[in-house]
Amino acid sequence: MKLTNKQKKTRGKFLSLILRHKPETIGIELDENGWVAVDELLDKLEGRLTREQLEDIVETNNKKRYEFNEDKSRIRASQGHSVKVDLGYDAVEPPEFLYHGTATRFLEAIKEEGLEKRSRHDVHLSTQLDTATDVGNRHGKVVILTIRAKEMHTAGYKFFVSTNQVWLTDHVPAEFIDFPE
Repeated sequence: MKLTNKQKKTRGKFLSLILRHKPETIGIELDENGWVAVDELLDKLEGRLTREQLEDIVETNNKKRYEFNEDKSRIRASQGHSVKVDLGYDAVEPPEFLYHGTATRFLEAIKEEGLEKRSRHDVHLSTQLDTATDVGNRHGKVVILTIRAKEMHTAGYKFFVSTNQVWLTDHVPAEFIDFPE
């Protein structure tokens, strides 16, 4: 049975919870790289999702949050985990600038502390202003921060890029952030 867009969104959010934050909710364990066997995941979902529906959610997710291994026997979230995993991404040189969308109410703290990963594994950055805007809109009145990523990289900070093109770094010190006036 094909899922409606609303069903896909609801099940996609639940997958995000399971694959990024609380795998114990359905009694699974992610391996050290965040992977879980598709058969195990489907079994623990107790018929709430078929393999075809899972594949459709992965293929049509607009944020490309999930990925299968080559033979589609395992699945994981591409980034955004709050549970301990090593996604195995290699450090890469970033573009000159990256962007981060946030709410205006967080600006003072960011000016003091920079961008911190908090409960996540990494700070998430984008090459696209519209993506950063979409992210920031989830938190309130949006403000876009420009990160001088190349300068950070030259200073020794590491950057990674996920399979869904989210740029990741451990911390962005305030001195590398251009704040809007």
